[in-house]
Amino acid sequence: MNPLTKWSAVARGARAAMECVRLVVLAVAVAMLFPLIATAHEVRPAYLSLQEEAPNEFSVLLKTPMQGDARLALSALFSGKIENVTPTISRPTGDAMVQTWRMRTLEPLAGQNVVIDGLQNTMTDALVHVAFANGNSWTARLTPSEPSAIIPASQSAWAVFVTYVRHGIEHIAFGFDHLLFVAALMLIVRDWRKLVKAITAFTAAHSITLSCATLGWLTLPSRPVEAMIAISIVMVAAEVVRMQRGQLSLAIVRPWIVAFAFGLLHGFGFAGALVELGLPHSNIPLALLAFNVGVELGQLAFIAVLLTAIYAVGRVFAIPRQSIVASAYAIGIVAAFWSVQRLDAMFM
Repeated sequence: MNPLTKWSAVARGARAAMECVRLVVLAVAVAMLFPLIATAHEVRPAYLSLQEEAPNEFSVLLKTPMQGDARLALSALFSGKIENVTPTISRPTGDAMVQTWRMRTLEPLAGQNVVIDGLQNTMTDALVHVAFANGNSWTARLTPSEPSAIIPASQSAWAVFVTYVRHGIEHIAFGFDHLLFVAALMLIVRDWRKLVKAITAFTAAHSITLSCATLGWLTLPSRPVEAMIAISIVMVAAEVVRMQRGQLSLAIVRPWIVAFAFGLLHGFGFAGALVELGLPHSNIPLALLAFNVGVELGQLAFIAVLLTAIYAVGRVFAIPRQSIVASAYAIGIVAAFWSVQRLDAMFM
């Protein structure tokens, strides 16, 4: 071998080694970043629920996010005359403080302005759900920039649809575990026809269990479900590595079957958010449909953004084959962290 050929081979080896190092660094960086995001995601929005139990008398529930022993200083205020019928009972639930009491409205609640006082000083949102005795209900999302809203007597079907589509989009946008599962699935399925089939199966499955769980037909405890969702991501990430090694399995040959099976599990995770939000009694089917539509729109938007980013990077740089394995390891590390974290929470 002449010296030029020898040094050329050494240079190629050095470049390959540097590429591997960069991929490992990227994988570790992603693995370190996602747990931080996941921890932040555990601080859920505040939630205010008012249920009319008797004429002008409401049972009230205010759930305020907590971090450790500290909770956000939030309270519910109304523009009309209100008197509390019972004292406030407070109880911590791990990641939130739940306060319950009964109140009587000396003026009709419909038309009053509700304010989540203190929300303007936070970086979280607040969901407000009001259910009247006549079956009408109203749901709204308050933000730090708009911490108040006027309670209407009823909500139109179109308003219900728009509200629950928005909630579905927001839930999937901040549901990093669900998005990570979709990303892992995309590493297995390279053909767009198979990808459409797998995503459709995942959608159909989580729609089934979401509806069943929300309507109370079939329920599972939330903590085991969240732990199993994290474990499902680890399993799919492991299948990506097996595929890169030339091995075959059901997930690799028939990914839509695995997508459907795990979709049933993820549906229970979606249901937790919808149950917490509540459904309008007069428009339950419409709200369910709208929430599912929102989840799908958010999921498709995530897939489109991911594919666009990969295409754009591929136009500038040659994406090495090892990047798939590195991505699978990064996803697996993050999901393993979630698995341990959530399994630990089950036994606390």
